[in-house]
This record gives sequence, structure tokens and C-alpha cells, in this order.
Amino acid sequence: MPRRVQELRNKVRVARRELTQHPGSPEPSLAAVAAHTGLTEEEVGAGMEALESFSTLSLDAELSSDDDGYSLADTLGSADASYDVVVDRESAKEGLRRLPERERAILYMRFFEDMTQSRIADRLGISQMHVSRLISRSCARVRADAMGQRTGRRGTGGHSATA
Repeated sequence: MPRRVQELRNKVRVARRELTQHPGSPEPSLAAVAAHTGLTEEEVGAGMEALESFSTLSLDAELSSDDDGYSLADTLGSADASYDVVVDRESAKEGLRRLPERERAILYMRFFEDMTQSRIADRLGISQMHVSRLISRSCARVRADAMGQRTGRRGTGGHSATA
């Protein structure tokens, strides 16, 4: 909130308190607060709006007066599953960089070019079984590295427990 609006909020809050000191006093009008503070009605309106920004509302609060009313919770979005994909990809990046070039190439052909293990084996001149073992071993390394990085981010200073 800009400093000017904060100042307006404080002036309006003090003026409302002063104008309603006696129990049962009605809520002062915009014009009354403006006259009391020397502010314009527009400035008082901005200050009042700023005051309302600090009030809380229950997630179960009804937002519609209709019979088919809805609550504030009904207007909120849900968690996007794509965030998990981003986190997983970022976690795997460093482990992929650490793999030997040939293993990175094999993983790229398998998972990004959607090649079968047999086609990869033919292209590289190795057996399909060897490709299968390299994929398994590479994925295990990347997974272990990603899990180590996640643990490292939680306060171990980036070093895994096995280091």
C-alpha cells in the first residue's frame, strides 16, 4: 500500500474514533470525516477503502444473497498439478548434467524422441539389454541426486548425508 494511502487510512481511523467516542454514536458520514480531517471526500474514501483491506473474511462467508449463494472458498482456485512437474524437472536438471554424454543421449532418445530401446541399441551399436541397464542406472542416479538436492535445500547446506 502506498505511503500516502497509509497516511489517509490512519487519519480516517483516528477521525472515526474521535467522532464516535460516545456509545451509540452513529457511524460518521464521508462528509463528516472529511470536515473533521480537512481531507476531501475522495481522500476519505481512499482511506476508508484502505481500512477495509485489513479486515478478514471467513472462507465460508456467503458472497451472494441468492438461494444458490456461494462462499469465498468457491471463488478460490485449486493447486495446479503443473507445479509438481516444474519442481521435478528442476530437481532432475543437475543430476542429468552430471551424467556421461552417452547416458544423457540415451535418455534423450528414449524420453524425448520416444525411441524404443531396440532402436537406440541399433543406433549406438550396443545390445538392447545394455540400453535397458543404462537407462535404469541413469534414472536411478538422477533420482538419487534429485532427492539429495531436495534434502540439501531443507537446511543441510546442500551436502547429502552420504558425502
